Amino acid sequence: MNKLDSLKSLYKPYRFTIRGKCTILETTSGNFVVKKKPPNKDLISIFNYLKSRDFSYFPELFIDSRDDAYVYEYIEDKEVINPSKSEDLITLVALLHSKTSFNKEVSEETYKEIYEDIKNNIYYLRDYYLKYYDLFLKEIYMSPSGYEFVRNYSKITAALAFTERELDEWYSLVKEKKSERISLIHNNLSLDHYLRGDKDYLISWDKAKFDTPVLDLVKLYQNNFWDLEFTTIYNKYLAITSLSAQEQKLFFILISLVPEISFEGPEFDVCKNMRQKLDYIFKTEAFLKPYYATDTDN
Repeated sequence: MNKLDSLKSLYKPYRFTIRGKCTILETTSGNFVVKKKPPNKDLISIFNYLKSRDFSYFPELFIDSRDDAYVYEYIEDKEVINPSKSEDLITLVALLHSKTSFNKEVSEETYKEIYEDIKNNIYYLRDYYLKYYDLFLKEIYMSPSGYEFVRNYSKITAALAFTERELDEWYSLVKEKKSERISLIHNNLSLDHYLRGDKDYLISWDKAKFDTPVLDLVKLYQNNFWDLEFTTIYNKYLAITSLSAQEQKLFFILISLVPEISFEGPEFDVCKNMRQKLDYIFKTEAFLKPYYATDTDN
C-alpha cells in the first residue's frame, strides 16, 4: 500500500484532487493537503521553532515525523487583490525575519566566498554577452533577437558594471566583520505562497533555512518583479524591521545582477525570453534609481 492509499484508508475521503505537488483530500471530517516530505528537511522542528518565536502563520501539520509525507490543514483562500495581497505578504515576511533574527559568528572567509561567487558570475556574464555581441555583429542580416540584443547591449554592460562597483563597495564594508545577522527564511517567496484564510498564511516551507533575510527579498523580487510595485513593498518591510547598510547593498547587488538570456531554440522563444530579461533589467534600474539619486540629479 503506497502512502496515498494509506491516507485514503485513514481519512476516507470522498474526493481527492491533485494540484501541483499536493493532493487535496476532501473528507467528512474536514479537508487536508498531502505533500511529500522534502529531503533532509524536518518541517515539524521548523514549525515548532517558529511557534517558540511567536510566529504561527503557517498551516498546521497532522502527521508525525515517522511518515514520508506531511498532511496539512487545508486553507480556504479568500480572494485578495493586489496590492493588498503583496503588502500582507511582506508584512508576514518582515515579522518572520524580526522574530527569528540573531547574530552568528563567521570567519573572514564567509564574506570573501560570497564576494568571489558574485564576482565570478559577473565575469562569466560579461564574457557570455560579449561573445554573442561579436557573433551578431558579424551577421549580414541580423535576426530579430540579434538586433534587439545588440541594440540593448550597452544597457546590459552598464548593469554589469554597476553591479561590480556595488559589489566592491559592499566587500569593503564587510570584509573585516566577524558576525552575520541571520534568520529563519522561507527561501521560496512568491505571491502564490501567501494565503488568507481565518488569518494570513505562508505556505510551501520546503526550502526554509537559516540564512541572511536578504535572500527572501531577492527571491520575492525575482519571482514577482513584474507583478509588484516593489518600492511600496520594500518600504512596508522597512517600516516593520530594518536592514543594515551592508544588507541593503547586498540586496541591491543580487537583484541587479543581469539574468542570463538564452539564445538557443526557436526564434520566437528567444525573442520572448530576451524581452522578459530586458524588462527585468529596465524595471530593476527604475526601482534602484531613487536610492542612488544625488542632489544634482534632474
